[in-house]
Amino acid sequence: MLTISMLIYAVVASFTPGPNNIMALFFSQNFNFKSSLRFSIGVGLGFLFLLLLSNIFNTTIHAVFPKIELLMKIFAFIYLLYLAFKISMSSIYRTKQTFNHKLSGLKSGVMLQFINPKGIIYALTVISTFITPVYTHWLEQLPFIILLAVIGFFGTLSWGVLGTLFKSFIAKHERLFNFVMAGLLVYVALNILMH
Repeated sequence: MLTISMLIYAVVASFTPGPNNIMALFFSQNFNFKSSLRFSIGVGLGFLFLLLLSNIFNTTIHAVFPKIELLMKIFAFIYLLYLAFKISMSSIYRTKQTFNHKLSGLKSGVMLQFINPKGIIYALTVISTFITPVYTHWLEQLPFIILLAVIGFFGTLSWGVLGTLFKSFIAKHERLFNFVMAGLLVYVALNILMH
């Protein structure tokens, strides 16, 4: 029963809007699906590393997290505002080059996980609630950690697929789409800062 609860939590956390999913959607629409796929793979790998670290240092992280939470929130807020600015500028100047294509890479996807409070809080809670209390040996824990990372990858990738499927519709309303995506990132950034 606990595994079903964990899977429901994982799917809801992975498929709902957040920085990873919004960026995957933007990359697939403005560049191509390959860019979104690279970014999604980076998100999956970064999230896997985050889950592994959370599992290894579960009690230590819980003790230290309140002390670094504000710093992480501020850093994430600034980074998400930067991404929102770049997306909105690509609408104003009508050029995709104003948004650096390198941000859609594997490395950016990995790095975003370590400043993404949604992902960090999710990793801490899912590990401490569903994995370490039930499974004490790392060989028992590892399959669940890999499963959670795969669910996270597919959550982000699904948004990239949506961007690809609706590319022509979005292209007709590109300026509005980019401003909505930038606005969503600002909304996420403000929520991170306020909570």
